Amino acid sequence: MRSVFSLGGGAALLLGGLAGAAPHKQHPGPHYVVSQQRADAVKEVFQVSWDGYYKYAFPHDSLLPVSNRYADDRVLVFRNGWGASAVDAFSTALVMEKWDVVDQILEYIPEIDFDKTTTEVSLFETTIRYLGGLVSAYDLLTGPLNDHINHTSDVKAILTQAKRLADNLKVAFDTPSGVPDNNLFFGPPRKGGSTTNGVATIGTLVLEWTRLSDLTKDEEYAKLAQKGESYLLHPQPALGEPFKGLLGSSVRIADGQFVDGNGGWGGGTDSFYEYLIKMYLYDPTRFGEYRDRWIAAVDSSIKHLVSHPTTRPDLTFLAMWRGKQLRFNSQHLACFSGGNFILGGLTLNEPAYTSFGLALVDGCHDTYISTATGIGPETFAWQDARHPLNATNNPPAPAAQAAFYNASGFWITGADYVLRPEVIESYYYAYRATGDAKYQDWAWAAFRAVNETCRVGSGYSSIRDVNQAPGGGGFLDFQESFWFAEVLKYSYLIQAEDAPWQVKADHTNQFVYNTEAHPIRVAGGREKTRGK
Repeated sequence: MRSVFSLGGGAALLLGGLAGAAPHKQHPGPHYVVSQQRADAVKEVFQVSWDGYYKYAFPHDSLLPVSNRYADDRVLVFRNGWGASAVDAFSTALVMEKWDVVDQILEYIPEIDFDKTTTEVSLFETTIRYLGGLVSAYDLLTGPLNDHINHTSDVKAILTQAKRLADNLKVAFDTPSGVPDNNLFFGPPRKGGSTTNGVATIGTLVLEWTRLSDLTKDEEYAKLAQKGESYLLHPQPALGEPFKGLLGSSVRIADGQFVDGNGGWGGGTDSFYEYLIKMYLYDPTRFGEYRDRWIAAVDSSIKHLVSHPTTRPDLTFLAMWRGKQLRFNSQHLACFSGGNFILGGLTLNEPAYTSFGLALVDGCHDTYISTATGIGPETFAWQDARHPLNATNNPPAPAAQAAFYNASGFWITGADYVLRPEVIESYYYAYRATGDAKYQDWAWAAFRAVNETCRVGSGYSSIRDVNQAPGGGGFLDFQESFWFAEVLKYSYLIQAEDAPWQVKADHTNQFVYNTEAHPIRVAGGREKTRGK
């Protein structure tokens, strides 16, 4: 195994730290610095990852880099054999201006048969990866990158395919309540017969489906997603909202009623909260209610969920909840929350939200720098300093991790790393909000750690144990499609020059990122469809 930086080029110079940084054009607000060599190093990693995928896996979904094979699904992970990595890589290749890769993907898009698959179809996963990836590419190629493609028919095919996919997915919403069934089968499209659906898998559709309506001038897509969302904006019964604005995890498909009051800012509920403020940024004319629900959620989080470990009271985490009882554990997935608070603070001109988001970013930074590999774990826990010690919901660290907890302020409950982006994502928002170069340095350190630990065979693989170095405890032989869409995109953007798709601190955003990091052009009140 060798580091990708040994492949040659100026990228190798960056292993020692920042080199050749040049100030970028000053904008109102933060001052940004471009590190072209770092950005180029990330582009080099993208190319290595793409080349391995294209050689051994394309047009299948994912590369198995250790064994040089492909996979179209894994246990409980359905990508449907439509080329998930290619579609997820599309918007990243565009913002990096990797035109050879763009051409390969653009040529492939019209060939995808969205009518057929041998796997179960997840409405949520298909929406954020495929539908989001297609709509984003269309927005980029008909917007700031419209002079880079000669064949307009190829660009039109992107939207045609997005509509074709959504038309097949629409069956999910054919339920008594309008709450969609997340589990589908195609050939022909039909529901899987689920009785409940989750907050995230209902609440992380509205951006992509509304954008598709705005682009096609067909209101049906927006109405379908917004109908399902309405049960989350107005939760019933009371057990579904244990704290104002903070919800349980699941609702009944038959009537939209909540069946529990357990939740958090982690997996299963996370991107519902993420999309509330992003919908308001997308179009403040239509989505003021989404803004109000986001404010309720973050205010309750600050009031009820803030937690500081006994051994590191300087760190700030958000607890999870079971009813009104807190659980002092979290996930790599939940580390997106710092960036989401920051985005909300910028969007609403509320510095208190931005400041709190920066504190959450600091906490997640420590989950990285505390491990042997320099990569944060999948899940972790701590003992809260303000609650009764050794209570059933506030136990001490396991004896085997007591020393680690004393130094780090958390202990590891799930040591794997599956190429997740959330910590680097939040560094990106922190940098765009402040212009503080330390966040570029943090992102670069994380990127280097992932490169050094996860590089194997023909690409990059998930690892078993972030606290075992070198090697991360062995490889899981899977290169996630979101490695292209998210990790590499955020790692690049934080070092790269300003551009229309970059997050802005001065209310000039032209794009908003979906949860898969696909930039979608904001409507800003211009489009005709209206939320119902």
